Amino acid sequence: MTYIIIKYLVTAALVVIISEIARRNDRMGSLIASLPLVTILTLLWLKFENAGTEKISNHAYFTFWFVIPTLPMFLLFPKLNLTYGFWIALMGSIGFTIVLFYLYHLVLSRLGIRLF
Repeated sequence: MTYIIIKYLVTAALVVIISEIARRNDRMGSLIASLPLVTILTLLWLKFENAGTEKISNHAYFTFWFVIPTLPMFLLFPKLNLTYGFWIALMGSIGFTIVLFYLYHLVLSRLGIRLF
C-alpha cells in the first residue's frame, strides 16, 4: 500500500511542478511538459512492479505510435483558443485528435501495424 501512495504522490507532484513552472514561465513549462516524463515514470513503475521485459518494451513501442496523431493538436489548439476561447479550443482539439486517431489507425492497419 505504501508503494501505491508513493507512486501517486510522485506522479501528482510532477504534474503540479510542471503546471507551476508553466504558470511562471510558459516556455520553460512547455519544454518540461514536452519531455516524455510520464512515459519514463510509467516505464520505471512497470520495472519496479516487475513487469516483464516484453510488457515494458511494448509500452515504449506503442507510446511512439500513439504520440504521432496527438502532435497536430498542439498546433490547432492555440489557433482555436485565440479565436474561439479555451473550452471550444479544447473540445475542438480533442475531437480533431479522435478523428486523426481513427484515420491513423486505418492507415497503419494497411501497413500491417496493429495498435488496437
